Amino acid sequence: MFPEYDVIVVGAGHAGCEAAVGAANMGAKVLLATMNMNTIAQMSCNPAIGGVAKGQIVREIDALGGYTGIVTDHTRVQFRMLNKSKGPAMWSPRAQSDRMMFAAKWRKMLEENPNVDFWQEMVKGLVIKDKVCCGIKTSIGLEIKAKSVVLTNGTFLNGLIHIGEKRFGGGRAGEKAATGITEQLVSLGFESGRMKTGTPPRVDGRTLDYERMELQPGDENPARFSFSDTPNLKKQLPCHISYTNPTVHDTLKEGFHKSPMFNGRIKGLGPRYCPSIEDKINRFAERDRHQLFVEPEGWDTCEIYVNGFSSSLPEDVQYKALRKVQGFENMKMFRPGYAIEYDFFQPTQLKASLETKLIRGLFFAGQINGTTGYEEAGAQGLMAGINAARMVKDEEEFVLKRSEAYIGVLVDDLINKGTKEPYRMFTSRAEFRILLRQDTADLRLTPLVSKIGMLGLEERMDRIEKKNQDIHEIEKYFEKQSVAPDEINPFLESIDSAPINQKVKLKSILMRPRVGIEALKGELSFAQAQLQEYREETLETAENSMKYRGYIEKEKEMAQKMNRLEDLKLNQEFEYASLTALSSEAIEKLTELRPRTIGQASRISGISPSDISILLVHMGR
Repeated sequence: MFPEYDVIVVGAGHAGCEAAVGAANMGAKVLLATMNMNTIAQMSCNPAIGGVAKGQIVREIDALGGYTGIVTDHTRVQFRMLNKSKGPAMWSPRAQSDRMMFAAKWRKMLEENPNVDFWQEMVKGLVIKDKVCCGIKTSIGLEIKAKSVVLTNGTFLNGLIHIGEKRFGGGRAGEKAATGITEQLVSLGFESGRMKTGTPPRVDGRTLDYERMELQPGDENPARFSFSDTPNLKKQLPCHISYTNPTVHDTLKEGFHKSPMFNGRIKGLGPRYCPSIEDKINRFAERDRHQLFVEPEGWDTCEIYVNGFSSSLPEDVQYKALRKVQGFENMKMFRPGYAIEYDFFQPTQLKASLETKLIRGLFFAGQINGTTGYEEAGAQGLMAGINAARMVKDEEEFVLKRSEAYIGVLVDDLINKGTKEPYRMFTSRAEFRILLRQDTADLRLTPLVSKIGMLGLEERMDRIEKKNQDIHEIEKYFEKQSVAPDEINPFLESIDSAPINQKVKLKSILMRPRVGIEALKGELSFAQAQLQEYREETLETAENSMKYRGYIEKEKEMAQKMNRLEDLKLNQEFEYASLTALSSEAIEKLTELRPRTIGQASRISGISPSDISILLVHMGR
């Protein structure tokens, strides 16, 4: 009935979809197994993609040949570039999506890929022979053979939903939990744990008074996530902002004794940076209000997502409290918020390729690794899919360095440090934020996947070659073109910048604060004529390159020093206990985690600089 597949992907959430795409576009024959074909790429939580650091990840996914950025551009209802008041290393794209269109577009793109097949059924277990994963077992007793398997089970592994004192099995509202896989993996020697996440109520937008809330429109000239020619966003839906108040807090506190989080029924650790409303009130008792983002679910629905009001309190308490928020006085609820507990596996049990150390050909990606967020899940899925396809061909694993991508930081953090709470990406986690700007993801990453044989990148590589050439031309123009005092001084005075008294190079004007290429194009007709042929994004990258060259070169130098340690490979069979000069903690951690390189070893908690020196001496360095 079934052929033997190169890669089977279990789960069709954000990690699973990107894993299927990554493997298929590496030429592998893929089966995507899901419990429900109608919930492929479901936005289980908020109807948005991107945000601080997450937006950078989506641009990197796109540059690596993934589809999240393309799907988002086709289905967004609003776009904003966050942190524009800060330096470009902090600029982060974010889009509100039409939830139903997002899932439909993902499914369409997957179905259009000739290397992807589908099977709708619960996967109950894995076929393991001699510590090699050879396929999957389904709930009706089928065994489907594969040369590798990627598990992307999300919150479904023994999922347990909590609403007040009610609790019931489920991987998502209205969908049953997945059983069998955790128990099998634990029996094979894997370490599992429990985590918790939550979601807010969904409400009827027709019953809200938006006049009593703050308007949050999209950008006037919205950009894109994808580096390909996706559609421009010509009209947008607004979001709104409201706030809780002391009366809301008092009402919520009435239900605290029924909170599964406070009375001990929830054992898993929740996300520190996206706490429930009851957790916020408890932890930040000194604050008399918390911000709520009122987000539309799509063009053709009145359903509203109340971002910031995640809760597992009884539904009547949620309803009563939410009606005391300004603008929500006549609110009708579609469904209450809930918390969900689920199984995860410590990611220190993975190689840098996201293949498990215990079982050959078995890969983990997404929330099964203890992460939170669509973007983090999609990034892991793409990397796991690429590496599963490469493993089948007996090719070297594809690993991104911390200096190459936020995705490199994400994977490196997970496999070296593990996590005790749902891991979320922040710009502060990356040492090389200026190198990892969102506008350079294509220049950094597309050539890397093109080199390893990713299909369908010919047009993108042509665009990158043109972009590099254009950036060089723009920089040369600013270095050579002069500007006279009478041409530029009126503009400089208007922004409170010191006037010039002789001709200077245009680049020296650009280097001033509050001066950008777009402003100079508007003020100088000769600059407008010279620069009008270049794409806006190319001009932005050229400007950032010129303005921050000193910082960029310093980060490159730091990255080169760090990468020297990444080039020093460690013997995977070495007996660290034989190096008696190592600390006992170092011997334990190195033996358990088996780092690939000296660089990776240096980032393991508990490994000191003196331990690294001992390893270097042993290696003759």
